[in-house]
Amino acid sequence: MNSFLDTDIKFLKGVGDKRAKLLETELEISTFGDLLYTFPYRYVDTSRFYKISEFSGEMPSVQVLGRFVGFTTEGEGLRQRLKASFYDGKRFMEVVWFSKLNFFKTAYQPGVTYILFGKPTLYRDIWQMAHPEVSAYDASRPPEGFRGVYSIPDKLRKRGYSTRLLSDLAKNLFANARIKEVEETIPTEIMSRYSLMPLLEALSNLHFPQSPDKLRKARERMKFEELYYLQLHILRYSRERGRRIKGHVLGKIGDYFNTYYKRFIPFELTGAQKRVLHEIRDDMRTGRQMNRLLQGDVGSGKTMVAFMTMLMGVDNGFQCAIMAPTEILAGQHYETIRKWGESIGLRVELLTGSTRTKARREIHEGLVSGDIDIIVGTHALLEDNVQFRNLGITVIDEQHRFGVAQRAKMWKKSSIAPHVLVMTATPIPRTLAMTVYGDLDVSVIDELPPGRKPVQTFLKFDNARMEVNRLINRELQEGRQVYIVYPLVKENPKLELKSVEEGIERVRGMFPNVKVCMVHGQMKPAEKDYQMDQFVSGEARILVATTVIEVGVNVPNASVMLIENAERFGLSQLHQLRGRVGRGADHSYCILMTKHNIAGDTRKRLSIMTETSDGFLISEADMKMRGPGDMEGTQQSGIAFNLKIANLASDGQILNVARQAAEAVLNAHPELVEAPACGVERYEGERLALSEASVAMVRKELRIRFSKTYDWSQIS
Repeated sequence: MNSFLDTDIKFLKGVGDKRAKLLETELEISTFGDLLYTFPYRYVDTSRFYKISEFSGEMPSVQVLGRFVGFTTEGEGLRQRLKASFYDGKRFMEVVWFSKLNFFKTAYQPGVTYILFGKPTLYRDIWQMAHPEVSAYDASRPPEGFRGVYSIPDKLRKRGYSTRLLSDLAKNLFANARIKEVEETIPTEIMSRYSLMPLLEALSNLHFPQSPDKLRKARERMKFEELYYLQLHILRYSRERGRRIKGHVLGKIGDYFNTYYKRFIPFELTGAQKRVLHEIRDDMRTGRQMNRLLQGDVGSGKTMVAFMTMLMGVDNGFQCAIMAPTEILAGQHYETIRKWGESIGLRVELLTGSTRTKARREIHEGLVSGDIDIIVGTHALLEDNVQFRNLGITVIDEQHRFGVAQRAKMWKKSSIAPHVLVMTATPIPRTLAMTVYGDLDVSVIDELPPGRKPVQTFLKFDNARMEVNRLINRELQEGRQVYIVYPLVKENPKLELKSVEEGIERVRGMFPNVKVCMVHGQMKPAEKDYQMDQFVSGEARILVATTVIEVGVNVPNASVMLIENAERFGLSQLHQLRGRVGRGADHSYCILMTKHNIAGDTRKRLSIMTETSDGFLISEADMKMRGPGDMEGTQQSGIAFNLKIANLASDGQILNVARQAAEAVLNAHPELVEAPACGVERYEGERLALSEASVAMVRKELRIRFSKTYDWSQIS
């Protein structure tokens, strides 16, 4: 016999077969449990009735008490609509229906007092409500007070269903005697420690809040539950990795590292770089595989940290690989690392799809023999015929651009999995990194090298075009170079956006005395590399491009980044593009160009770019505005969020508490980690002991919530 939560929704009072099919297809509600966990998306105060004379501006949905005076039908065919005059005793407003006209025309009687609930809008100087909820007024029944509003798809609305439908069905569900069968999902030890509301009370208050305070506590409890089990799941994966996957022991700092650090390093390391190198060294001498994410803003010195990490590998007799997503970025890494490596006698090679056959054969031989110390490459490193004598460290740059399965191929290049350092220049908010990359240890370079001048950022509208052109012309006359980025490759008549192909002709006309080159994602790789090389070499002074240049292009002489239709880009992407300039000693500029009539929210979003150059602050703002699901790279972790009520953008404090609880439980109950232990495990930190029944509850919940999640802990 099915449990209460698994009972088919058609057996709930007020549903039946026909309505059950609608609920399943339109709202994905097929069981009692689905309905119980379908929460209102907002709440309104229905403790009072508004007068039409009180309507103003952008009001939320409100209640009005009054009577229908008359009904009229207007329009023909699909454009037909039903209008009614509604009188509250002092003023009139219009009520409009666009579907099921005959039903509504006969459903409500003139002279009967009704309660209307809907959003008032001003149309041609007349207040109007479209498809409001309508219910007969009962003077003996007081107003509801605080009430939830459910999300109803248009298809259901057009068939006459409203948020009242789900509210009534939820009432029937809670009136069912078997509702008491719903079992608690959080152990009593955790409930007590964090003063959490019991599950059934929380669910009841989410659907029918008894007070704003009880609604707040109910939401906090359900958010904690979601985030607690998500963090517990992620931390289990991380500890399983530590148990299962052995790593090379890199115990010594030797001649290569010391010689380079004492005699050849071109600049003083920042405190943040030194701290991260200590974290990496501690990882690599434990005997477990390092699996660390290195975050750092553009220009923070991640490449130097990666190089010195690889020196630790070479000092211990191992080869190292660094993999980049594009040939341009791989080539730039190669030029930098080859110069640094040659100073201390290391052999560094480059392997990409463009490497010629003879050179490729020599590289393959050098890797197998161990003559090559460091290999820099693209996806070409993943090919089966690329083998190493003794691969100890793999560095993956801009790792979100590689698929999970692709990254896993590097593991097969060594009998013992290499240590893995993945790098990103896309700052990730801490709450998101804690979840998306929760099974990686995270290091952050949060300090820029001394002497770097911040990029001056301006928001300019199309009417300031001459002013912008004068700035570009001045920089060109002083020998600098300029990026101009467009959102489209080709003109699209449906979109009022500028394109690269249109823009390059205009730019050539504006600046006829300088060479202009063009790069976009639809070009063949060889042509793209040729055009890019012209800009990198300085032969071309202006590069017209799409966002293909947002990562990895290093031209210190470039001092201007002009971004057309900047309103079309996310903040993190704009920040990445801005990071292409300001890499030299000169003052640099980023100009966000947009049309004047942009929305207020868009203007506010773009203004953030002009106020700060801190990538982590920008990424936090970006996530709050766009949501965590839009953040670049979040789908690469293999961990599905499936959050119904918690929000990673706004619930950071609850997430931190939930993670502390998950760590404390795992510290006390290592048996929740399913991999066999290799030796004695000692986890520092607080311990929260659970009863045998509570441990069984946790196991059950993890199985229910994550049984379909692939075990990505086996893949870096």
